[in-house]
Amino acid sequence: MKKVYIFLANGFEEVEALTVTDLLRRAGIDLKMISVMKELEVSGSHNIIVKADMMIEDITEDADMIVLPGGIPGTPNLKACAPLAEMIKKYNSSGRYLAAICAAPTVYAEMGLLNGKKAVCYPGCEKGLDKVLWGEEKVQVSDNFITSRGVGTAIDFALKLIELLIDKETAEDIADKIVYK
Repeated sequence: MKKVYIFLANGFEEVEALTVTDLLRRAGIDLKMISVMKELEVSGSHNIIVKADMMIEDITEDADMIVLPGGIPGTPNLKACAPLAEMIKKYNSSGRYLAAICAAPTVYAEMGLLNGKKAVCYPGCEKGLDKVLWGEEKVQVSDNFITSRGVGTAIDFALKLIELLIDKETAEDIADKIVYK
C-alpha cells in the first residue's frame, strides 16, 4: 500500500488539505496528516480546526510522497519547520514524490529544488523565484515534483496524485464516484 504524508501548519488552506486527504484515502492510499505544530490540533486559514494523525517528530518510516497544502500563514509556517526541510531534501535526493499546491510550491522553490523545473502556484506567489519555469496549468508534473494552483484545482491535483501513485484507471474511478467530469 502506498503511503503519503500531508503536512499541516497553522494557517493551512483547508480545502486543499482535506480534498487531497479525502480523495487519496478513497483510493486506498495510507495518507497521514502530520502536524508540524506543538499539538495535533491545527487551525486552518479559515479557523477550521483539524486533528492531525501524528506529530512530525513521531514519524518513524518513509512515505512514497510528501504533500504540502498552501494557505497563509500555513505556507510560511511550513517553511519555518526545520525537520520538514530536512525531510524534503532527503525525499528529493532519493527521487520520491514532492507535491504542493497554492502558495506551498514556493517552499520547494525557495530551497532551490525547483530550479529549471516546470511548476505552477497561486498567481503572484512566483514573484522573485525566477529560476523556476512557472506555468498556468491546473497541475504540473516535472520529474518528482507535482504542483498545482489553488483551491479551484484541488480535485485535479488529488486525482493526479492518485494517478501517479496507483494508476490512471483508479484516478478515473474516483473521479466518477465523486461525479467529477
